[in-house]
Amino acid sequence: MIARGPSLTEQVRQHIKALITDGRFDDGRIPSETELASDLGVSRTTVRDALSRLEHEGVVVRRQGAGTFVNSAGLRIKTRLEEMWSYEQMLRDHGFTPKVEVVGITTEPANRHVAGALEIEPNDAVVVMEKVFYEDKTPVVLTYNHVPAALLAEPVTEADAAAPVFDFLENAAGLQLAYYVSEIVPVALDQHDASVLDVTTGTPAISFEETGFTTEGRPLVRARSMFRDDLVRLGVLRRRAGG
Repeated sequence: MIARGPSLTEQVRQHIKALITDGRFDDGRIPSETELASDLGVSRTTVRDALSRLEHEGVVVRRQGAGTFVNSAGLRIKTRLEEMWSYEQMLRDHGFTPKVEVVGITTEPANRHVAGALEIEPNDAVVVMEKVFYEDKTPVVLTYNHVPAALLAEPVTEADAAAPVFDFLENAAGLQLAYYVSEIVPVALDQHDASVLDVTTGTPAISFEETGFTTEGRPLVRARSMFRDDLVRLGVLRRRAGG
């Protein structure tokens, strides 16, 4: 299967953001679109679109008549809730060196909650992949991904399950995960989850309850992720409505 790489605009966005993070722009001033386009060998339109994305993220601000500048306040947000990322990338953004361990791969009947989210019948088979993400030897994130077994032509291997879920779905089912609908839910960790995350039973944690969809709105995965919030912080840039 041909891997889908990031668009040219996204590559330029990532490149400019890396330069910003490395402190490569004197006084926080971003070069003009013309200069950046010439340096990167792309069109001004591509640069303009990349800067618009960075402005939406809050990484840069545009001041009319003055130019585009680094927004140091926006850079304080290490991982943005409105973006779809792998947990490996999230940990890197926090300055960690990530490692992933597949705790288990099981096939089980979908309960009503999972079946409703995935638009399948209760008791239809789902493959459940449990993974834990580490910084060195410290567990940080525990995830459960439920995928309808009917989407998968082959048994899921440990190597399959270790991949980011959007890569897994493309490789195993030929389907592209486009977005999640997510709820942020506080939880008290049960005995198993607390043991995996190396904390005491009942420890409070932040949990994502998510359903992942294709661009056409077809549900592909029901996910639950629990975070050690003493180790990672997630953020969002909130703007005034209509601003």
